[in-house]
Amino acid sequence: MTERITKDTQLCMSLSARPSNIGTRFHNYLYRELGLDYVYKAFTTSDITAAIGGVRALGIRGCAISMPWKEEVIPLVDQMTESAAAIESVNTIVNDDGRLVAYNTDYLAIRNLLASHGVSPSDDFAVLGSGGMAKAAVAALTDAGFTHGHVVARNSQSGPALAAKYGHRWADSLGDLRPALILNATPIGMAGGPQADEVPVPPAAVEAARTVFDVVAFPAETPLIRLARELDRRVITGAEVIALQAAEQFVLYTGVRPSDEQVARASAYSRETP
Repeated sequence: MTERITKDTQLCMSLSARPSNIGTRFHNYLYRELGLDYVYKAFTTSDITAAIGGVRALGIRGCAISMPWKEEVIPLVDQMTESAAAIESVNTIVNDDGRLVAYNTDYLAIRNLLASHGVSPSDDFAVLGSGGMAKAAVAALTDAGFTHGHVVARNSQSGPALAAKYGHRWADSLGDLRPALILNATPIGMAGGPQADEVPVPPAAVEAARTVFDVVAFPAETPLIRLARELDRRVITGAEVIALQAAEQFVLYTGVRPSDEQVARASAYSRETP
């Protein structure tokens, strides 16, 4: 981030139902470290159509999209790149001189984390949810070679549709399923939400799992992750997801790729209490 904001400073932003300082601190840390004339700000909105219109009209360079708008913004952009079109979900918009181009960097982050944590594609899985993040998760799992899984979602339209698209099964609840990999792609456990203190699956399912993956980024230690650690299960956190996907967003916005060490420092800084 430049020392002085001027008329030439590029603005990037995020749109989230419950904004946090994580993305703001991550991006602004790297702007400062790399000497880039950018600034990043988090917003929420009650009118996503008007908000995206503002991105276009005001020349805002980049916009991160979080739940619940990852699908709603699709008709509001000019181009869907392959990463977004394949899973019909958007988490990143880049404004190229008034032309809004949509991407999905969640997919890449999830797939990379499954590999780096050594999660075996032979494991059966359950993805909880059927929204934008769940779509990214199911696509990443399938493309990484996972063949036996369930989409667990109460929505009787989007849940079966997502499962069928990738050749998996649907269930409206976890029930007696005891998958080796549990991946939570719902808002349950998210700070500030109505279910912030809840675990989305029975404790017995966590005990039976080998890996627990919670994409909720704030807090990093969700109730599900805390329970999994207590039971000595392998965990993958939303903090890891947000760092990897944010790094890819940073490249799309600025054209500059930070080093792994710079990303790690920015991620650590983003989670510190100001």
